[in-house]
Amino acid sequence: MASRKRVFHAVFPSPSQASVPTPSSTPQLGSAAFAGSSFSLPDVNLTQDVATERIRWERSWHSATAFLSLPHVPIPVANIIQNKTSSLSGEWIKALTPEVSSSISYLVSEQSEGHRLRRDKKEDDLLEWYAQEVERHYSRFQLPSLLKILGKGDDVGRLPEFVQVLEVLRAVYFAQLQGHVVRHMEERKVYELSKFEERYDDMVAESLSQSSFASRLRTFLNLRGQIVLRLPSADSIDKDAMEDTAEANWTNARRETHSLMKSINDIGLGGAQAQRIFAEVMSELLTTYVNATYAGQWVSPSNVPDELKNWVENNFARFAVEVLACLGSKEKSTSVDQSVQVTAADLENWKQRAICDLGALRIKELFEIVVDWDNGSRGAIEDLKHYTTTTAARSHLTNSFSNVLSQRLLQPGASTTEILQVYICIIRAFAVLDPKGVLLDRLARPIRRYLRDRDDTAKIIVGGLLADETDDPGNTDALIELAVELNKASNIASGDDDDGEMDWDDMNWVPDPVDAGPEYKKSKSHDVIGTLISLFDTKDIFVKEFQNVLGERLLQPELNFDKETRVLELLKIRFGDPPLQACEVMLKDILDSTRTDSLIQKKEKLPSTSNTPTIQSKILSRLFWPTLNDATFSIPSPIAALQTRYATAFEAIKPTRKLTWLQALGTVTVELHLEDRTVVEDVSTWQASVIHAFHDANPISPSTNPITKTVPDLATALSMDPSLVLLALAFWASKLVLRETSPGVYSVLETLAGRDRDASNAEQATLAAAQKSAASAAAAVRSAEELAAEKMEEFWPYIVGMLTNQGPMNARRIVMMLKFVVPGGFAYGPEELKEFLRGKVEGRALEMQGGSYKVVK
Repeated sequence: MASRKRVFHAVFPSPSQASVPTPSSTPQLGSAAFAGSSFSLPDVNLTQDVATERIRWERSWHSATAFLSLPHVPIPVANIIQNKTSSLSGEWIKALTPEVSSSISYLVSEQSEGHRLRRDKKEDDLLEWYAQEVERHYSRFQLPSLLKILGKGDDVGRLPEFVQVLEVLRAVYFAQLQGHVVRHMEERKVYELSKFEERYDDMVAESLSQSSFASRLRTFLNLRGQIVLRLPSADSIDKDAMEDTAEANWTNARRETHSLMKSINDIGLGGAQAQRIFAEVMSELLTTYVNATYAGQWVSPSNVPDELKNWVENNFARFAVEVLACLGSKEKSTSVDQSVQVTAADLENWKQRAICDLGALRIKELFEIVVDWDNGSRGAIEDLKHYTTTTAARSHLTNSFSNVLSQRLLQPGASTTEILQVYICIIRAFAVLDPKGVLLDRLARPIRRYLRDRDDTAKIIVGGLLADETDDPGNTDALIELAVELNKASNIASGDDDDGEMDWDDMNWVPDPVDAGPEYKKSKSHDVIGTLISLFDTKDIFVKEFQNVLGERLLQPELNFDKETRVLELLKIRFGDPPLQACEVMLKDILDSTRTDSLIQKKEKLPSTSNTPTIQSKILSRLFWPTLNDATFSIPSPIAALQTRYATAFEAIKPTRKLTWLQALGTVTVELHLEDRTVVEDVSTWQASVIHAFHDANPISPSTNPITKTVPDLATALSMDPSLVLLALAFWASKLVLRETSPGVYSVLETLAGRDRDASNAEQATLAAAQKSAASAAAAVRSAEELAAEKMEEFWPYIVGMLTNQGPMNARRIVMMLKFVVPGGFAYGPEELKEFLRGKVEGRALEMQGGSYKVVK
């Protein structure tokens, strides 16, 4: 039995060899049923007609497959490319004989009895056999050479060679199929050829999916696209070339792109992958063009959006349509139009995408745009208006810009003045971008919270209002912008910008924007000053700070306070008279003091010569001024005598009032006569008192030795704080009037040696000015925190009693309790109390838990 099977399989191949052509000789009838490929088991009941048909089928199958089979060698691509189609004849494109034509027709024709009997058998499908033959030959002999071409370096010049090879392979594989097989299929011709073509394209694409074809195609399109779209980077390469040369480069790049993309499409690689790569490259080129062309172009009025849309329509869209036409116009045997259609909607989408890229660029530049607002960056904000037309775009802008502000502005290293300057620019810029104020409302919240936490915010804002408009705008120490804003007629408005009530008479009313937050409050105007003042919970904080700063300025030795008067009148228009009544009294005190002082000077005939001391005063109403430094110390006796005479004269003029001298607030012009020089300085009274202590008590018989004083001696003699004495001594030492002979011991420097004179240069003068400024700030007028701390100590026993008896309490509740408990009331707010209690926490007298204070046991 085993011997018979071996003989049987020697004549009739096993099913695994079904793709091998049949032998040239066919057995007689008894074995003819099994001739050719062994597609099925023998049927002993076959009729004579069926057996005859089987013999004919097997012979036709052998003849056709022998004719269509591909040689087991690589296709000579180089020769074929060089000699065109002439090299295809013979071995690769064979001449069709009548016998082979008849066999193929019998196998594939619809009228063939053999085809009709095997219609549903895949193993008897000649096209399926040929597809497997092509796949075998391609994967075994051609794919390695293709991958080798792609693996040679990174030069995109290998891409055309790669495409040419695939064109030859396609021509060889399709030649016999199109010329000898499908022509016998009548109505199935188009369908079968299209199916084979799709299968071949999928095979090639799948075999190259892990190769560098995609990256090479991307690089090719990017380089040629830069030239065709005239990107600045491409033009910069040929900036020294002639115009006609640049035009020739543009023409060549355009022609090369069209040719290659059409060839890629023809070889079956112009499908979804190639179209996706082209779309990604075009997206990158669009972004590159926008960034390279319009970065930093902020001139107003801006025509950038119109220019960009024009470029998209005439350059970008034209190039895209041409390439997509190449990818969609594949030369198939089918008549079905599979071209990629570009509609007007696609053009509008491209324009919108360009505007989105422009918006992304402007968002990246937004911080610089805002900072440079006063120098002309309005055009960039006008560009952003074309982008912020959707809720998503507006949200992206505010989120991105908020992150930038947190990283670059709201940092401890940025001064409060710088933050306020940028905030003012943001208010102005976003008033143009979004007049309804929704975007500004979102951005301003973190800025406002950060500014509230800074102790000097109110002081800087007030200083800006009182600044001189003629000062240098580049001065970072003052907000000159606020002085300018205060004088604008558009900003002169009373009360808040919006009282929150609907104006039923406003015929231009519109509802709030859809993306407005729950806390959004629409402003009737973009008032910079009103916005900054609203940083504080109440107007009282601003008014109190304004009163303090105004008091410091009014105490300066100046006679003209027109600036302060004008600012006060403008603020009265904004806030009304009652909140600023104290400030008005302060200013009136200074103006009245001038008249009263002149009257006393004439009545008492006080000395006014250069050899005798003179005195002038500013008479203040104690109840309306902020808490001033009332520190006392001994002053020179001539000045004390003048003060006594002056006070007597004042009481004679105004019997119901009495003067109390605030020695620490005075200024003195001191003229010192030394042996080799005269020194004249404008100093504070405590500085003058210290240097006067070195005055020789016996001018008729002066001592030959320099007068020497120690710090303890001076502090005792002048009844002055030792730290204040040290500041004064350091000041006079910087002026080369005193010299420290030993630690804590100073003497008068009557004459200057050569090295001492060299030290008295610009650097020494700068140091002296800095010391004088620091000394004045430290001693002339004590800070509000110091004064508040001293006053707050009076309430410390009440606070300890409340926390001991009633348990932990927060600052707000403590303030409320003190207002009821303390006789005369409690004049401080929660914030001031917190500052005082913070010191107690640091001193371990209290501890804080969850916002409440309790006594440490």
